[in-house]
Amino acid sequence: MRGATSAKWVAGAVVVAMAATACSTSKDSDSAGKSGGNITVVLGEPQHGLVGQNTAESEGAEVLNALFTGLVEYDNKTNEPKLAVAEAIDTTDSKTWTIKLKDGYTFHNGEKVDAQSFVRAWNWGANQDNAAEGLPFFDKIEGSEELAPGKDKKPTATELKGLKVVDEKTFTVTLKAPFSQFKTMLGYNAFYPLPKAFEADPKKFGESPIGNGAFQMDGAWEHNKQIKVKRYDKFPAEGRAKLEGVTFKIYDNLDTAYNDLRADNIQIVDKLPISAMATVSQEFGDRYIYKPESGVGYVGLPLATNPEAFGKVEIRKAISMAIDRDAITKTIFNGTRKPADDFISPIIPGYRKGALGEVGTYNPTKAKELWTQAGGVPGNKIELGYNSDGGHKEWIEAVANQLRANLGVDVTAKPYAKFGDMLDDLQAKKYKGGFRMAWSMDYPAAENYLRPIFSKIAIETGSNYGGYVNEEFESTMAEADKATDPAEGLKLYQKADDIVIKDLPYIPVFTYMSSSAYSKSVKNVEIDAQGRMDLAKVELN
Repeated sequence: MRGATSAKWVAGAVVVAMAATACSTSKDSDSAGKSGGNITVVLGEPQHGLVGQNTAESEGAEVLNALFTGLVEYDNKTNEPKLAVAEAIDTTDSKTWTIKLKDGYTFHNGEKVDAQSFVRAWNWGANQDNAAEGLPFFDKIEGSEELAPGKDKKPTATELKGLKVVDEKTFTVTLKAPFSQFKTMLGYNAFYPLPKAFEADPKKFGESPIGNGAFQMDGAWEHNKQIKVKRYDKFPAEGRAKLEGVTFKIYDNLDTAYNDLRADNIQIVDKLPISAMATVSQEFGDRYIYKPESGVGYVGLPLATNPEAFGKVEIRKAISMAIDRDAITKTIFNGTRKPADDFISPIIPGYRKGALGEVGTYNPTKAKELWTQAGGVPGNKIELGYNSDGGHKEWIEAVANQLRANLGVDVTAKPYAKFGDMLDDLQAKKYKGGFRMAWSMDYPAAENYLRPIFSKIAIETGSNYGGYVNEEFESTMAEADKATDPAEGLKLYQKADDIVIKDLPYIPVFTYMSSSAYSKSVKNVEIDAQGRMDLAKVELN
């Protein structure tokens, strides 16, 4: 299914077949629905315990989205941040920020959500001893280097000196340098609050988290089976869930999930199998949702662990130019993907049509020339890893066939049973083949498609699975962060994007469309740009 964000890494193919004319969102949202009731929705097995600061994949993030509410949320139409738990987020210089909280939010154990709830959570996430996936997101806060001094070094502090509790409802955040998009970041799950109970046993907490969202846990996580949540009746009235409960049923086969949807054994499937491509729009009609999503699908390359094969940029360019993106999106995905032409998603400000240029254009003749001039790869063999629980077999095998035909290289497709298994091998630097990967935004900013995937700090604790390092990229990103004029900052992020395009540590293949379907039993189903279900709004018909 979908998988690791620090945006979220997307684990699933989220595939359907449909012409754009069949686009829809729920059309009967204004009619009265039944209060209460329970539904079942699809999920893949999350990689880690359910803690926001340690969740960088979409399956865990899906559940956390139901259990927690952050300082800001994102508008489903514009992707602009809007205040949630925060009453105000103010700054005069983009470096020091004052955050005031609303009344009315409590954790599911009754504890009040206060300023310390956020400071507690961020200090834990920023401490490298905890090895949290979200650690790179705290790097901008003053004092982060004391909590995360780097490999083979020990933290010299336990708290970020840039965080100060002013009173129960107010705290300040001082950054190392101005960062105009800081408010936009704060909707990401790494910035969720944590209750006092977390400190007693973080691992146990991850099995049955105590959140502050519209739903609360209904029993502990049953691994590889299900996660059940129920409505939290003390949640503020304007966002209170309509349903009584939701079961996240864990599937390792999307065809099984789709067949269960057709039988109304499951009510929402937000990732559809390739087998659904020919009939989903006709069968589900207005209950089929098809719209642009933030995900970008890649072939990742392990530059650090296998430089002999992938260390030469000419080899990487040859692989990119040997991939027929148009054929894959039309033939495998029946037009429900778009060929990627930038590292930044088309729905994000800063995207530039055709930014990849020559390296993103199918040219098997030039690809073969580059490959030959660079000397190919050792043994003339490449392996491409993918997770078989996400519907990726078909497109990875198509890429493998194209590389065989166009480069004359022996390519083997290696399936992993679960997305988390592949991520574990990548994080442990055990896997040396190419690998399928996708990135769905943590927050709507060009910066989010660059730093979490390609920065140095993201190698050990983030999502830089390729081990890519470029000092010019690092300095350009730092310069972009400091820009107080958003337009100037965006130009600098695009300059950093150009550096990544020149080096091509990953190969963008396609951009995602959100493709979901739901049964006649439910209404008011919405999927956000991060591919998450807005379960608090769902009602029974």
